[in-house]
Amino acid sequence: MGRRSERKQQDPDLGILSAQLLFSIQKELFETLAEQGHPQLRPRHGAVLGYLDEEGSRATELSRLSGTHKQVIGNLIDELEELGYVERRPDPQDRRAKLIVPTPRGLDQMAKADEIMAAIERRHARASSEDRFAAFKGTFREITRQQLAWRGD
Repeated sequence: MGRRSERKQQDPDLGILSAQLLFSIQKELFETLAEQGHPQLRPRHGAVLGYLDEEGSRATELSRLSGTHKQVIGNLIDELEELGYVERRPDPQDRRAKLIVPTPRGLDQMAKADEIMAAIERRHARASSEDRFAAFKGTFREITRQQLAWRGD
């Protein structure tokens, strides 16, 4: 059958396909965001911005949702705060906790990112048909759920 690299290219496994999809989407998303006024952002910032609620989120929740260690999330929040995308505010439901709240710049980025991702999905749905894309996304969601449950993630 040839070399392993050739086999992986001809019949990529789920990990390779997932990585190729992720990296390609990240490249399009962040290049488009840069063109739309957000050139400082990097894919790593998605662990915060991809899950942040408009009214704010706790860092622990961002860590849980993104599957990223709390210390890494804290460092990303520091970076995003310095870039003007988020600010820390006292949580009105627990004064000991802090909410990570998007600034107007952060809200602009979030709206643009949501529209860019929706456009990417619409493009793929048109290319493969709405029904096939919906079925693919449902299957992909189920495979992801099962994989996350592998060790109770």
